[in-house]
Amino acid sequence: MHSGLELTLLLLGCAVLGVVAFRMLQLPPMLGYLAVGVLIGPHALALADDSPATHTLAEFGVVFLMFSIGLEFSLAQLKSMRRIVFGLGLAQVVLTIVAAMGFGLFISWWAPTLHVSWQAAFALGGALAMSSTAIVVKMLTERLELESEHGRRIIGILLFQDLAVVPLLIMIPSLSRPAEDLAVTLGWAALKAAAVLALLLFFGQKLMRKWFTVVVKRRSQELFMLNLLLVTLGLAWVTEQAGLSLALGAFVAGMLISETQYKHQVEEDIKPFRDVLLGLFFITVGMLLNVGLVLQHWWVVLALVIFPVLLKFAIIALLAKAFGSSDGVAMRTGLALAQAGEFGFVLLNLAMGSKLVDPFLIQLVLASMVLSMLLAPFMIENMDRIVMKVAANEWMMQSLQLTQLASRTMKTQKHVIVAGFGRSGQSLANLLSEEKLPWYALDLDPERVQEAQSAGANVSYGDAARRESLIAAGIHRASALVITFADTRLALKVLHLVHELAPNLAVIVRSHDDRDLDVLKKAGATEVVPEALESSLMLASHALVTMGVPLRRVVHRVQAARDERYASLRGYFHGASDVSDDPEHAHVRLHSVTLREGAAAIGRALGELALGDTGAEVTTLRRGGQSLSFDPATLLLAGDVLVLRGVGEAVDRAESRLS
Repeated sequence: MHSGLELTLLLLGCAVLGVVAFRMLQLPPMLGYLAVGVLIGPHALALADDSPATHTLAEFGVVFLMFSIGLEFSLAQLKSMRRIVFGLGLAQVVLTIVAAMGFGLFISWWAPTLHVSWQAAFALGGALAMSSTAIVVKMLTERLELESEHGRRIIGILLFQDLAVVPLLIMIPSLSRPAEDLAVTLGWAALKAAAVLALLLFFGQKLMRKWFTVVVKRRSQELFMLNLLLVTLGLAWVTEQAGLSLALGAFVAGMLISETQYKHQVEEDIKPFRDVLLGLFFITVGMLLNVGLVLQHWWVVLALVIFPVLLKFAIIALLAKAFGSSDGVAMRTGLALAQAGEFGFVLLNLAMGSKLVDPFLIQLVLASMVLSMLLAPFMIENMDRIVMKVAANEWMMQSLQLTQLASRTMKTQKHVIVAGFGRSGQSLANLLSEEKLPWYALDLDPERVQEAQSAGANVSYGDAARRESLIAAGIHRASALVITFADTRLALKVLHLVHELAPNLAVIVRSHDDRDLDVLKKAGATEVVPEALESSLMLASHALVTMGVPLRRVVHRVQAARDERYASLRGYFHGASDVSDDPEHAHVRLHSVTLREGAAAIGRALGELALGDTGAEVTTLRRGGQSLSFDPATLLLAGDVLVLRGVGEAVDRAESRLS
């Protein structure tokens, strides 16, 4: 038995190692948490036991997960997607549960020794109906498919799945009651839930807004965080006292705060708590898995991976088709959502706690859910290839789209291809039109394309990262291509295709900042426009004009900065708040080095040190508070300050050589 501190340290230490390992393998961190739980659990290395302390941590994880779901709950979004959410989403969850119950009855009839009660089948069906929001949304975002036709259907179904967890959290514990009392238990639970929700939502909305205003006026970040934790855990306690789940109260807390103006601040503040506690929850789920038992019955686990994935794929694809989707869209939707999800573990944990499902079956289902989530990234990554091979009419439809695109651009010469027709793409198109320059745009948002086409814009549905789309858009006749989305990975893919198809074509690329500038230039970009540096130039130019500097001189300075490829602006002094979201990316930065007494560089010429070999360069030399104009023969003295520019490792090497 471990003390509370020892258990927490063990879980946190193992979580760090697990997430690092799975990040290196380009796999979701959630799978790392599950793997760590399996490894340290009582059925493997037995470093941690199944104690009340671990269950408490798990409960807190679920509470903050449900709070986040409530926070993202938007009536406006539900209204705009109501047909998908309450039509397609509702049908998917209900049919999956019904199919699971039917399969349970068949098993009980076929093999009476493997009896599965309808209550157990209902709970397992609820868990099976869930898909992984974390994995699916992350991959759709990376593929720029959130606004595509299948992306909207996927998001709509995921949204309903999240909402369906709320009644399932109420129903599953009630199913453990005697059959004769079940109707009364469910009715009483529903009545209590309705009363508590009505009370909280009716009175809570105004009270929450006023209370948060009082707290915010105190201008204390610490008080804001304390209040946020109090509200979340307090409402969770209220619903628990009413005989409902902690998670339901947390969901309501999120809903109430989502309607206030403090929603975005709360999202940022609660994220660290949610992610850490949710990670610990997944570790406790992994601890339940008995690896020896799973290996002993591996063929059953394999069947429980294949059959539910195929069943769920078939249900979702057929429903999407029934709701008017093409074969390709229906299949993509089914493939993306065929795996298990985070809430499946929550419901499975609840079913086990209510003793609805046999522990042996829990082990097998748990293993199959983990394996299905491991398969998910590969299924989503390759769903286009699968669809193109299976759905014949999908190939015909894509061919038709390309034919229509080619026919529209057939007579266009010396035009600009605009990749992406969002705000930046539309602004560019307007300026080109004013200058009477021909252009044609490609975009992957079907609604945006339809509205723009209705308004007479030269835009078609197409993926600029596909060879066929670029050819159909007339890349061989175009005078330039502009990539308006700031996604380096996709931009590099487009640049690779342009290099093959039209190597002399001018390509202008948009990027967030200067960290990918050299990579994009090397890949063939004619010009790279970093948003951060351009905004710096605009701020500086307005400030200079305001201070009385002649406009011609300001324009000259701005143009000079652009001509030298932003060299004078690239790199900046990093602080504690400048930690990169992506540690693998190398940022160009500035770093000041003061030569102390005894430093190796003192008395030596700057050129003699060959700092260029380190990959860094000296931008400024200061002596006695003055900036010196220096050359390679300049001798360095104690107290000199050198400003180095380069990526982190290069700057460190240069500083080491100076010291």
